[in-house]
Amino acid sequence: MTELHNLSAYDLWMGYRTGAISPVEATKAALKRIELWEPKINAMYVIDAEGALTQAKASEQRWRKGQQLSPLDGVPITLKENIASKGVPTPVGTAAAILAPSSVDAPPAARVREAGCVFLGKTTMPDFGMLASGVSSLHGTTRNPWNLKRNTAGSSSGAGAAIAAGYGPLALGTDIGGSVRLPAAYNGIFALKPSLGRIPINPPYLGRVTGPMTRTVMDSALLMNHLTLPDGRDYMSLPYQEQDYPKLLDGEVKGLKIGLLLDAGLGIPVQPAVKDAVQRAAKLFESAGAVIEPIKSFMTPAMADGLNTFFQSRAYTDFAAMPPERQAKVLPYIAAWCRSAAGYTAVDVMRALGQVFSLREATVAATLPYDYVLTPTSPITAYDAEEAAPGNDPQFKSEHIRFTAPFNQSEQPAASICAGYDDDGLPIGLQIAGRRFDDAGVLRMAHIYEQMRPALRPWPEP
Repeated sequence: MTELHNLSAYDLWMGYRTGAISPVEATKAALKRIELWEPKINAMYVIDAEGALTQAKASEQRWRKGQQLSPLDGVPITLKENIASKGVPTPVGTAAAILAPSSVDAPPAARVREAGCVFLGKTTMPDFGMLASGVSSLHGTTRNPWNLKRNTAGSSSGAGAAIAAGYGPLALGTDIGGSVRLPAAYNGIFALKPSLGRIPINPPYLGRVTGPMTRTVMDSALLMNHLTLPDGRDYMSLPYQEQDYPKLLDGEVKGLKIGLLLDAGLGIPVQPAVKDAVQRAAKLFESAGAVIEPIKSFMTPAMADGLNTFFQSRAYTDFAAMPPERQAKVLPYIAAWCRSAAGYTAVDVMRALGQVFSLREATVAATLPYDYVLTPTSPITAYDAEEAAPGNDPQFKSEHIRFTAPFNQSEQPAASICAGYDDDGLPIGLQIAGRRFDDAGVLRMAHIYEQMRPALRPWPEP
């Protein structure tokens, strides 16, 4: 029998319905995994064992009375540290933060609380969420459960590691350049970056979304039913579209036109193992009746530099407003990266913003002829755990996010799903992107691939 910590949210729902499993048992199993794994991987910022068990007991009573709040009532979940939850400080990964408890739940936290999910705690992230890495001045180093010497990616670093380690089947992360998809790739899990505005957030920002992170596509679909509910605090949110995402997962790919992008045109070259895995995935879709066509790279060095300059300037604005004693607490890598923006002029920043919109235009134009697009999520598998970026150079400009970042700026939905492993046993991510607003379609494509791909390896053990 599958151990409780390895059960999906869907499996727990089925068990709760019949009484074969209780929310208290599932929560205790998740907390036990945290106890076993946490000294090794450091994925949690806050662990609320007492609060989680109290919530689980209340859920257990609701299920016994037939008054459950949703299919996810009693299912354990973790939230990324920057998703505000009432009573918990939100320091955005930096030791320079002033720790003041949040007075309210952010929209995603409010939705999963209303659904009855059991809050296990908050997961780690790097300083300001401006790293695709698990290194933080506040939290220290978060490590990959598949290999403790390797990186989790980020910025939803703790969330990715937590799902791989069995800290409950559900996690929420955020993504502004790849921050749910890259940890999904490095930790061998599934994550969806929805269309901008599909999941209401607070505060909204250019390219920034909350996304579900799970082991299965079905579990993310279950979360989407709740996360997409309207919330007026997000003035950039899309009009609410009532959909039952799990019921939209079934389908076929016959006749679909799928683009295959194997070279981003810049950044780190794609490792052979990663390229091979993505090509194998494309062949599976082709064997199911899809038409696969190669896509040429569309991101230019000017676009990449503009994207870096824009977000560097944004981060420097917050950094420069801090007194020197707080600046000194910021991760040195991020501090150096921020200070590089000190000499930028208003013209420099506006030119950079222009390049961001050029990237948006180029991404849409390159992908518009296709129903969906396949790419590597990351050109490489997990790099050294202690590095803020591959090579640890603050001028490196995130050369490992060239496949993910364009879809934040184009506002298109994109998911990462495990497509196999390299020779060292490290997971490889396949990115599936769709047209703007087609979140259900991206989930469907991922679900179809999930059923076609070879069996995955057993999850890592502490």
